[in-house]
Amino acid sequence: MNLMNMFFLMAPPSGGDQSPLPTFIMMGAIILVFWLFMIRPQAKKAKDQKKYIENMSKGDKVVTIAGIHGTINKVNEDGTIQLEVSPGSYIKIEKSAISLEWSQAANKAVATDKK
Repeated sequence: MNLMNMFFLMAPPSGGDQSPLPTFIMMGAIILVFWLFMIRPQAKKAKDQKKYIENMSKGDKVVTIAGIHGTINKVNEDGTIQLEVSPGSYIKIEKSAISLEWSQAANKAVATDKK
């Protein structure tokens, strides 16, 4: 038996009425996996970032998305904060420029250094 005959024996029969149900189930499974591994974690991360930004207060040590480390001196009503980057040196930045991940990592590193 040659290779071409083996291929046609393994191929599904053509024609006839085949149910579209397995195709829909497979598409649904692919969408579910995509949602579980891509969309849900990203939405959770965005929700945590928003919650962190809303709860910032004076004295919090933060890191911006540009990598600037500082301490919050004042939270303004216009969506900005006054960040003290060195004693007596302040910059005004948007709240959205604060990185939750980097701030948590920096605060965790400081906590482990103190032990």
